[in-house]
Amino acid sequence: MAKKDEATVMEVDGDKSATAEQIITKFPINVLQLVKSAQMQHGLRHRDYTRYRRYCTARLRRLYKSLKFTHGRGKYSRKTITESTITDVRFLHIVLYMAERAWSHAMEKKQLPDGPNARQRIHLLGRLRKAVKWATLFAQLCAAKGDSRTSLEAEAYASYMKGSLLFEQDQNWQSALMNFKNARAVYEELGKYGNIENQVLCRERVEELEPSIRYCLHKVGESNLQTSELMDIGELEGPALDLFKSKLEAVMAEARSQQAASMTEFYWLGHRFPVNNARTRVSILKAQELEKDLHGSASDSLPAEKKLAMFDKIFSAYHDARSCIRNDLATAGNAENVKDDLNGLDKAVSAVLGQRTIERNQLLVSIAKSKFTKQRDDKGDKVTKPEELVRLYDLLIQNTSDLSDLVSSGRDRNPEEVALVEECVIKGTVFRAERCFYLAKSYSSAGKRAEAYLLFCHARSLADTALEKLQMTSNPDQTLIKDLKVLSDNCRSNSCIEHAAGIMEEEKIPEKLSKGVSTISLTGQEKKENKVLLEMLDVYESAVGDHNSKVVPRIERFPPPFQAVPCNPIVLDIAYSSIEFPSLENRMKKDKKGIFSRWRVGRIRSRTMKSSCPPRCSSEASLPPSLDPNSPCHRLSSTDRSPILPFRGSSLATGDWASSEGRALVPLPGPTIAGGRLSRLFLPPPPTKLKCTRALKQH
Repeated sequence: MAKKDEATVMEVDGDKSATAEQIITKFPINVLQLVKSAQMQHGLRHRDYTRYRRYCTARLRRLYKSLKFTHGRGKYSRKTITESTITDVRFLHIVLYMAERAWSHAMEKKQLPDGPNARQRIHLLGRLRKAVKWATLFAQLCAAKGDSRTSLEAEAYASYMKGSLLFEQDQNWQSALMNFKNARAVYEELGKYGNIENQVLCRERVEELEPSIRYCLHKVGESNLQTSELMDIGELEGPALDLFKSKLEAVMAEARSQQAASMTEFYWLGHRFPVNNARTRVSILKAQELEKDLHGSASDSLPAEKKLAMFDKIFSAYHDARSCIRNDLATAGNAENVKDDLNGLDKAVSAVLGQRTIERNQLLVSIAKSKFTKQRDDKGDKVTKPEELVRLYDLLIQNTSDLSDLVSSGRDRNPEEVALVEECVIKGTVFRAERCFYLAKSYSSAGKRAEAYLLFCHARSLADTALEKLQMTSNPDQTLIKDLKVLSDNCRSNSCIEHAAGIMEEEKIPEKLSKGVSTISLTGQEKKENKVLLEMLDVYESAVGDHNSKVVPRIERFPPPFQAVPCNPIVLDIAYSSIEFPSLENRMKKDKKGIFSRWRVGRIRSRTMKSSCPPRCSSEASLPPSLDPNSPCHRLSSTDRSPILPFRGSSLATGDWASSEGRALVPLPGPTIAGGRLSRLFLPPPPTKLKCTRALKQH
């Protein structure tokens, strides 16, 4: 009976431990936050899917090694991840990063410059299917091993991957719509709970899914989206919108191709130029659509940055069209009619491109003018300098001159071309007046009153001339007339101000001169420096000055002036040289000299003298006295007690001798020659070498 009770207790304890283990294995994962942080930190901030794919591969390798879940050294056999395998949250990370790697590989193929070809598209769809497979497995494992929030996020992630695959396949739009809606519903609910960061991420994902849902509704037929609405959706940013953008670009290209099939001519200033190249037609149509959006009714509400981006796209489209036209010109051959049409089309496209360039530069001028009179705001934006406006007007003058030369380059000009040339001349005069006005502003800020006054007067005369020419045209621009009148009034008022300021400065010259003369002294004292802000806190005076002036602010002296610093005293020991110290010779050790030491020193010297004697030459003539061992000059020196020996390394067999006169030689061990040893020189060899025969002749 006791044994049965013990068994029952053990079974109960086992059930409790199993229940505790099941509770422990519920892993929480912030799926969206984990994915978003990895994407933003490793390439997707700049839409670099290659870098992100490589990061996923490296991350998987680190996870495999840290979990000791590698696939072995021999034949590759994948280890499957099941519910029983998951003992750590990193096993779930493996499945998630496998899905992310497959998805990023598909998006990398999607971003090829010319788009994926047929084979690459098959590979792209295969990688998306693989991403769906891993995302589905991730959702199943999170349902078993994760908490409720993790399971919901995994389901939304899998639904998003399935919707992306169906969206790319262009087949089952209803299923794609259902998957995107399921993902949106989950993220909308999750965005109501949790911390602030997670709520923001969920709302961003909902905004990214919305364009894809609207496009699916459009394809299903439940809503009709206009082209402008599709373009507005395409302006949004986010990794989840890249598939939608590529799909939108493909749809727009297809629509342009259909329109280009009906487009056969290009109209410009009363001329009709045939357009036979399909790529040229598509590029021109793309530019014309952007021009409609730029000059449409909603263009006033567009911000300046968006307008500049649209201008860049227009320039790109017209440049593509012009390159296609010039390629056709190169391959036209000798067909004169075709060449004339292509040259006319090239001229027309270049003229339109010049007109859009002038419009873009005028937009830049308007942005700079809005900042010219505005003070610095809270963001720290700098005030536009007049020199920047002068540079912009230089560009506009050059653009109008180029456009006028291009239009007037033909032989037969129609009235539209003549009118455009006159318009360019008037605009050039207006731009010159504006440039002169802001150049006068620049001189005024520099304190040059006379130059500024003359420039304001010249700008006013140019503005009046342009106003007269503009009023004589058949269809004058009222906005431009109003701007010219405002410019003329500004020139007149500023010229009066500069004239008055110049007279006041002239009147103050004698006063300044008398003040300067009164302060002159013969002591050679330097001019008193202006006080800085910290030295005149009791005086109400600006230390910074006007924001337009170029005076250096006087807040604190920099670098700071030198100040006296105490240092250690200098002590001179003048008694050291007159002190007589006691002698220490009695403490020094003396070398003891005996009979054996004297005999040893004499024997070493005799051996050295014998070994240093040179061998006999082949000729029987006597050696020079400096080289003869029996010569008196071959005696020991009284100072260094060393003989005069030939230089070590001389070729004794060939008769080359080194002159060692005036050289200090030291007997050192050397190579054996004729039974003796040569000495090594500490000094370099002499520059001249004498042969034995020449030495015999000289001596």
